[in-house]
Amino acid sequence: MQIAQKNFYKKFLGRAGEIKAAEFLKKKGYKILKTNYKTVFGEIDIIALDNKVTVFIEVKTRSGDEYGLPCEAVNGKKQDKYFKAATFYLQREKKLDTPCRFDVVEIENGEINHILDAFSM
Repeated sequence: MQIAQKNFYKKFLGRAGEIKAAEFLKKKGYKILKTNYKTVFGEIDIIALDNKVTVFIEVKTRSGDEYGLPCEAVNGKKQDKYFKAATFYLQREKKLDTPCRFDVVEIENGEINHILDAFSM
């Protein structure tokens, strides 16, 4: 597969995974506040409310297991970017005192695994 085709496929797969994750979360009772929230620190895939907890959700989608589990891609560097982006969001929305957590939704071969409180600040 050529590089341009591969990059398109990865973006398409990732976006499809984010849509599937948002639908999954809505069925669980989450209120989706933002999707693809962009900051200077990076992008947060989904920001949602779970009762009164603001949840920052990283979605990782894979079509196979050749690169390991999807959640393994949420390493320390990625977590640091998420913390900074989340802090930016909380400051901007004047919600610094709001309880929050970081979840990961991994989608592999169409199966969804929701990891609550996957990492913390």
